[in-house]
Amino acid sequence: MTAILGISAYYHDSAAALVVDGEIVAAAQEERFTRKKHDHEFPAHAVRYCLDKAGLTVSDLDHVGFYDKPLLKFERILETYLGYAPAGFSSFLKAMPLWLKQKLYTPRELDAGLNHEFGKRYVFTEHHESHAASAFFPSPFEEAAVMTMDGVGEWATTSFGVGRGNHLELTHEIRFPHSLGLLYSAMTYFTGFRVNSGEYKLMGLAPYGEPIYVDRIMDNLLDLKEDGSYRMDMSYFNYCQGLTMTSKKMDSLFDGPPRKPETPIAQREMDIAASIQKVTEEVVLRAARYVHEITGQNNLCLAGGVALNCVGNGRILRESPFDNVWIQPAAGDAGGALGVAMFIWHQLLGNERTVRPATDSQHGSLLGPHYKDQEVREYLDSIGAVYHYYGEDEGLTERVADILAAENVVGWFQGPMEFGPRALGARSILGDPRSRDMQTTMNLKIKFRESFRPFAPSILSEKASEYFGLEGKDSPYMLLVAPVDESKRVAVNGDAGKFMGLDKLKVPRSVVPSITHVDYSARVQTVDEERNVRYRKVLEYFEQKTGCPILINTSFNVRGEPIVCTPADAYRCFMSTNMDALVVEGFVMLKTEQPNAHEIDVEAYLAQFQLD
Repeated sequence: MTAILGISAYYHDSAAALVVDGEIVAAAQEERFTRKKHDHEFPAHAVRYCLDKAGLTVSDLDHVGFYDKPLLKFERILETYLGYAPAGFSSFLKAMPLWLKQKLYTPRELDAGLNHEFGKRYVFTEHHESHAASAFFPSPFEEAAVMTMDGVGEWATTSFGVGRGNHLELTHEIRFPHSLGLLYSAMTYFTGFRVNSGEYKLMGLAPYGEPIYVDRIMDNLLDLKEDGSYRMDMSYFNYCQGLTMTSKKMDSLFDGPPRKPETPIAQREMDIAASIQKVTEEVVLRAARYVHEITGQNNLCLAGGVALNCVGNGRILRESPFDNVWIQPAAGDAGGALGVAMFIWHQLLGNERTVRPATDSQHGSLLGPHYKDQEVREYLDSIGAVYHYYGEDEGLTERVADILAAENVVGWFQGPMEFGPRALGARSILGDPRSRDMQTTMNLKIKFRESFRPFAPSILSEKASEYFGLEGKDSPYMLLVAPVDESKRVAVNGDAGKFMGLDKLKVPRSVVPSITHVDYSARVQTVDEERNVRYRKVLEYFEQKTGCPILINTSFNVRGEPIVCTPADAYRCFMSTNMDALVVEGFVMLKTEQPNAHEIDVEAYLAQFQLD
C-alpha cells in the first residue's frame, strides 16, 4: 500500500487530500472544521480527518506533497518589489514578517503540523502543475488538453499543455504580473467586493448591467491577442507594489473611485461587472481555441480559480472546438492538495491510471466527513431537538419532497461532505424553483445575502436537455452556466421589459423563475444515478408530485461562514435562520416543533459577522 497526503496551506483555502494506491480516499478544506471562512493555516483538522478515514497515522504515509514551491514564489515577490522600488516599500514591510517567520520555512511548518511524525522528504510541485494534475488525473479522459488560469502561482498565471495516460506536460504559460485572475479580482475590488471571495458575486451581478465598458477595458487595460495571450497596462493596477488592487488611474477610467463595501450597488458597478465578465469570456474562449489548435486534442480539462467562472466554462463547452470539457470541482487552491497527491502517484512514481470514462475518479467530489445515524441521534438527543426518524426508509425522501412542494425551505445534510466550493446535494439548502418569490426569500431570510444573487438548479440528468442548453452534456459539479431552453421561457412584455439594474429581478423569466437568472441562464447541476442516490430520490419524488424535475440547490451556510460540516453546524444554522425544515441523514426536523424556535431578526443576526 502506498499512501500519499497532499497539502495546500498558508495562502488561501487550506486543504488536505489523501490518495491510497491511486484512489482518492478523502479530501476536505480546513475552513469546514475551524469555521473560519477561507482558513489559510496548516490544515490540521483536514489532515486528521483524511488519515482517520483511511485508518492511518502520519507515520504510515509514504509521501507528503505541498501544492507549490515557496522559494520560487518568494523569488517572484522579491523581484517584483525590487522592480517597483521604492513605491512598494510599505507593502514589502507588511508582507515580509510572515514570509520570514513562516512561508520561507514551509518544511519546518509541515513538520510541526504533522507533529514531527513524518520522517521523509516532502515533495513540492509548482502551483500550476498541482492545478493541472487535479484537472487531468481524476478526469474521464485517457488524454486531453489541460488549461489552468488563476491569479498567480509562483510566476505562472495561465498555463496549458497535454495529459496522456499517467503523464502530464505543461508547455506554455503567461507570467505575472499579467493575469486574467488578478484582472477579475481587481474589478471585484473596484466594485466593492472582497478579493478572493467576492469574484462569484461579480459574476452574478454581471447580467444586471450592460457591457458598456468593454471597449474601455480592451483599449486601456488589456492588450489581447487572437491566441488568447495578453498583456496588461500595469499603471492602472496597484497589486504589485501597494495594498490595494487598483491605482488612481483606474478611478479616472471608470469615472470615480471604487465602491465602498456594503454601500448600495449602483448602475456603474453593474455595468463594470457585465463588461469584465464579457472580456473574461472572450479571453478564455480565444485561449481555448488556441489550445485546441496547438494540442489537437478533443478533450479539455480546466482548473485554477478562473475555472470557477461558470459562465465562461459554459461558453467554452458551447463555442470552443473541444468535444468534451471536465473541470476540477475544487478548482481553486484547495484542489492543489489533491493535485499534488495525484501528481506524485502518477507522474513521479510512474503508476498507471485507471480511467473511468462513464464518470470520473472524483467520486462525485463527495470526499468529506460522513456521520452515522447513531452519531446524529446522540447529538440531537443531547440538545433536546424534536425529530422524526426514518432511517433508510424511502419514506424520508418522499416526506422531504412533500415539504418542498409546499414551498418550504429545507436544510439537507446527507452522506460525505463535498470537496470544493459547490454544494452538490450533501450539504445543501433546497427550495421549490417554481415559486416567484423563492429567490428573494432564500437570499434575504435564509442566506442573509444580497437579493440579486442567483440560485442554482439541480435537475434529473435525463431531463436536463428539456430545460437547459447543455449540448447534451452532464454537469454534475455545478460548474457550467447554460441558457434556459426557449420552450421554458416566459416572454417579458410591456413595461416589465423596461426594468433596469436590480429591478430586473422583479420579472419572472421562465416556468422555474427562482433558478432563472435575468439573462435567461442558470448554473446547472445534473443529478445522475451514480453519485448521490438519496438526493436523486428527492428529485424523483418532487417530479412525481409537481411535474417539475428541478430543485433550488444552494450551499448550506449563511453569508460570512463556511458550508456546514457537522450535524451541530447544520442544526445551529437551521435554528439561526428562517429555514422551515432540517433533514440530517435519517432524521427530519420541523422548525415549528423545535424548542425556542422563533422568527429570526435578520439585522441582528448579520451584526454578528464581519461581512464583505
